[in-house]
Amino acid sequence: MKMGMRGAAASVLILAMGATGTVMSQQPAARAAVKETSALNSQREKLGYAIGIDVANSFAPISSEIDLAALRRGVTNAFEGKPPLISQDEAQKTDAALRQAMMAKSGQPVPGVAPGTAPPKVDREKVGLMLGTYAVGPSLAPLKADLDLDALFDAVTTTFNGGTAKMTPEQAKATLEGFMAGKQAEMQAESAAKAGTNRTEGNAFLAKNKTVPGVVTTASGLQYQVLRPGSGERPMPTSKVRVNYEGKLLDGTVFDSSYERGQPIEFGLDQVIKGWSEGVSLMPTGSKYRFWIPGELAYGEQGTPGGPIGPNATLTFDVELLNVLP
Repeated sequence: MKMGMRGAAASVLILAMGATGTVMSQQPAARAAVKETSALNSQREKLGYAIGIDVANSFAPISSEIDLAALRRGVTNAFEGKPPLISQDEAQKTDAALRQAMMAKSGQPVPGVAPGTAPPKVDREKVGLMLGTYAVGPSLAPLKADLDLDALFDAVTTTFNGGTAKMTPEQAKATLEGFMAGKQAEMQAESAAKAGTNRTEGNAFLAKNKTVPGVVTTASGLQYQVLRPGSGERPMPTSKVRVNYEGKLLDGTVFDSSYERGQPIEFGLDQVIKGWSEGVSLMPTGSKYRFWIPGELAYGEQGTPGGPIGPNATLTFDVELLNVLP
């Protein structure tokens, strides 16, 4: 399990610099004051320890440049949602200094630095705060209720010190894979329940809405109302059009609006959701319609990844057809 660490922090701080081995600092690494877990009894401790091994392996090439106490402070601070302990500007400076130091120590030429010049000193506390604040903390914050921080930093400290871990690599891998499988099943169950709720609410709304004067229901289940008639060209289902629009959830939440962006949008009617393809094809240029699009004609069972449109959500769109484009 990568947890965003090796894919983000490691690629920025290790792979991009071509580091292949542990960097030796000019000063001994200060180890974090950590509460050692005598045994991994709970699932939170096991998960924390397994993730700690993964974090430590990710940062192994720069382990001697990291103050673990600072790293933990950064992680804890991120978990609590407090303001960063190190500014983005200072973090960028620290990252640049770390890159230069690693390049110099690995024998690579450092741009702007004369050959033979001593590598720049790296503030290990700032490195720890930088990684905790902008890499490890945000990556693991969604799991803060599921893992034990003492166990995590016990694993990091032990791994950095070359000690004997309380988990074998195989056990750590199995722990991470088991946790992710459980989380995936949990998310799928939640999505299925939400999909059922959205479908029920959407069907109830559409059943009532179709009785409103002026609302037309098509054979597909799409509903529309003419807000402003038009007399121009009507697009084909494969036409490219230019429109202004606003999209809302049934509770009135605006999730997308060309009006807010201050710029109309152009697209092909064969490149959008079914409800748009059908609905806009009904509009004469210059008109403005309101559409109610059931979930199966919108984003279906999946919704939009990460929101804001849930599975089977019924959507409302106000659309102005400005032009049918050549």
